[in-house]
Amino acid sequence: MKKRIISFLIIISFIFTFVIFYKGLNKSSFYEPKSEIKEIPKFLSKSFFSKEEIESQKLFDENKFYLFNIWASWCVPCRDEHPILVALSKNKNLNLIGLNYKDKITNAEKFLNELGNPYKEILMDQDGTRAIEWGAFGVPETFIIYNNKIVKKFIGPLNENSIKEIEQIIQ
Repeated sequence: MKKRIISFLIIISFIFTFVIFYKGLNKSSFYEPKSEIKEIPKFLSKSFFSKEEIESQKLFDENKFYLFNIWASWCVPCRDEHPILVALSKNKNLNLIGLNYKDKITNAEKFLNELGNPYKEILMDQDGTRAIEWGAFGVPETFIIYNNKIVKKFIGPLNENSIKEIEQIIQ
């Protein structure tokens, strides 16, 4: 009888342990940013060039279109996307704002000196928290903003189809 009780407790323990581990496998322990952010996040960030604190609310004017691009000098797709951003910066109906993500300032400056600076303003995100507040999954990511609302989000590098879609949105 004692052996049956011990065997029963061992089996129950294994079943309990299995259930706990099985449930743990189905639940992600990684932080996933919000993917359906519609409002512009409110935050403070340092300006890339002046190093002054900038409030996000003061950065975006009403009735203007903005392209908010999260980029880094170490990001290969960002390098591929950069000529498209330079071309879009020539559009007078669109203001480009960059968020430099987890980058060394010297590397980012070298990147901009080499490829050109399409941005009206660049903010710094040394620890990646600003990008998370925007709901970004990585770099590059681009947001089209109008009246302090996110109109469109592009995950990954912009391409020819993205340009056409952006031009349709800002007309």
